[in-house]
Amino acid sequence: MTILLNSSLQRATFFLTGFQGLEGLHGWISIPFCFIYLTVILGNLTILHVICTDATLHGPMYYFLGMLAVTDLGLCLSTLPTVLGIFWFDTREIGIPACFTQLFFIHTLSSMESSVLLSMSIDRYVAVCNPLHDSTVLTPACIVKMGLSSVLRSALLILPLPFLLKRFQYCHSHVLAHAYCLHLEIMKLACSSIIVNHIYGLFVVACTVGVDSLLIFLSYALILHTVLSIASHQERLRALNTCVSHICAVLLFYIPMIGLSLVHRFGEHLPRVVHLFMSYVYLLVPPLMNPIIYSIKTKQIRQRIIKKFQFIKSLRCFWKD
Repeated sequence: MTILLNSSLQRATFFLTGFQGLEGLHGWISIPFCFIYLTVILGNLTILHVICTDATLHGPMYYFLGMLAVTDLGLCLSTLPTVLGIFWFDTREIGIPACFTQLFFIHTLSSMESSVLLSMSIDRYVAVCNPLHDSTVLTPACIVKMGLSSVLRSALLILPLPFLLKRFQYCHSHVLAHAYCLHLEIMKLACSSIIVNHIYGLFVVACTVGVDSLLIFLSYALILHTVLSIASHQERLRALNTCVSHICAVLLFYIPMIGLSLVHRFGEHLPRVVHLFMSYVYLLVPPLMNPIIYSIKTKQIRQRIIKKFQFIKSLRCFWKD
């Protein structure tokens, strides 16, 4: 697809492509995307509603789960306007300030999700290795501090990225390969050296994903050491079962992120659709699957959701009668 831009337009906007070469099928492609977005919003709002309205779920594990749901909602909503705008209205043009704002929120929320997963691993470590002091170690004040620190760390680390991009002249092209703005994609369009952006981008990844994944691994190494010291086989399984949901959430977040990073750096020979597929998997699959996993694997959440639906069903029967 060839897009001709005049010089004034080049200074003010970027152009998003969506699925390049499949423009005629965008209407059909939008159907699964709409389903995913609606499922993400409904699923995470349901988790938040259940946690907020049930006092028995006001504990460390569920507070962190609520933070994860908020982060997933934010990731979903940060990409939704531009993705559906392209599919439905063919609105490909996005102002540079709006693009940088979207970039900031996508990368900040991704970093926050990594921080929340680390906090949840700490909760699992305390629950398994020091269960008698769970409520005294992870107090509400401590949880609030952990949540605020994850927000501040993520925002402060990502904040320089828009300013590092703003200093560039984009003289070659203003056409982005995705339906939303990412730092790595934008800096490739610059016509001057991007070494500073590369170095700072790697620094951010090391400080967030690198540190968090290492600490999560260490926490599970300690959990496994504690579980193996338990004499009863049944108690071992019970202890490990409390970690299954979190392990699934960690894998859903880190595997697509690592895959996308490898594709960007070493997959230049791969078809463009592979790059697009990995980017959408990275941003949409964790928010989609996390509520489903926790609803299935966490007994308390599952029971509360079933009760909610039973209550709604009984109300309908009452009004019909």
